[in-house]
Amino acid sequence: MSKTSTFGVLGDERFRQRTLSANGIRVHAVEAGEGPLVLLAHGFPESWYSWRHQLRALADAGYRAVAIDMRGYGRTSKPAAVHDYRITELVADCVGVVHALGETRAVIVGHDWGSAVAWSAAWTRPDVFRAVVGVSVPFGGRGLMALPGNPFGERRPSEVEREIAGPDRLWYQEYFTSPGVADREFHADPAGWLTGALYSFSASAPQPPEAAAIDFTQLSDQALAAMLREAVCMPPGVGMRDGMAPMPDKLPDWLTQEDLDFYVAEFERTGFTGPLNYYHCLDLDWELLAPYEGRPLEVPALFVGGGRDIATLWGRTAMERFPEVAPQAREPIVIADAGHWLPDEKPQELNKALLEFLAGL
Repeated sequence: MSKTSTFGVLGDERFRQRTLSANGIRVHAVEAGEGPLVLLAHGFPESWYSWRHQLRALADAGYRAVAIDMRGYGRTSKPAAVHDYRITELVADCVGVVHALGETRAVIVGHDWGSAVAWSAAWTRPDVFRAVVGVSVPFGGRGLMALPGNPFGERRPSEVEREIAGPDRLWYQEYFTSPGVADREFHADPAGWLTGALYSFSASAPQPPEAAAIDFTQLSDQALAAMLREAVCMPPGVGMRDGMAPMPDKLPDWLTQEDLDFYVAEFERTGFTGPLNYYHCLDLDWELLAPYEGRPLEVPALFVGGGRDIATLWGRTAMERFPEVAPQAREPIVIADAGHWLPDEKPQELNKALLEFLAGL
């Protein structure tokens, strides 16, 4: 069952808004174009809107592109229980969306948390997802996040996170799951927090002088962990925003005020609790994916990262070893001068990579 309406956001009448019934919840979707189905899954703190540039490019190239608000976001249902955000439910949502659209197979593309969902969907449901593209976060197996020293989830995620953070800091995902702490920080100033996060983790933020001379591709896992301890771990009692880069007087070219207003309005309306629940489930996800350990990712697969994306940098080992676990993996693509928000920061380069991969299927 679904309801469909023309969605004129961004002045593009090709965008059609749909409300789908999938996996027992309501899923908000925006689609464009006709042809083979490409399902787009966003990350944190994002929205279907994060894929607006890809929706247009895919539609122009003859694909049926569908971007969804993930569970807990936007106009999609927001279950109250933390365990309702486990990876198996997120994958089931994507399977349900494919079927609700009247299709049986799709290519799935994910960014950030959406990458973890996309990789897991293609890994566990190759009968539905015939190919996969992960953006920013490499395939991480049971561990989802492809952390240094734990590329494919060989160990429980919380153990590795605490090891990276050390005794006197909190790994940022542990901060996100500290009861009420991150929620309070985000809700106190959604506009300020979102603006700071989008800018700080982009390539527009100035790079520390000491980092400019480092070849991150040559760092050991221990050195990468030390870098992460400084970059994304916080002393207890310090907010995440305290470590963000100072905002410039003018927004970067890839982020307009209209874009920012859309994101802020969505989170002011829906809050951050649902999205943060994804992080609460990481250890549970690791347990749920145990039956798949050692099973290869069978379908054609591509990873696209940013040369200044911290998630791409920390996933270096997983990216290098990708062919070991994905026999149909394509050569990874790392886009220079790009940070974490590739769909926004480098839409033309990402679109080119997507279309070349799809054409080769």
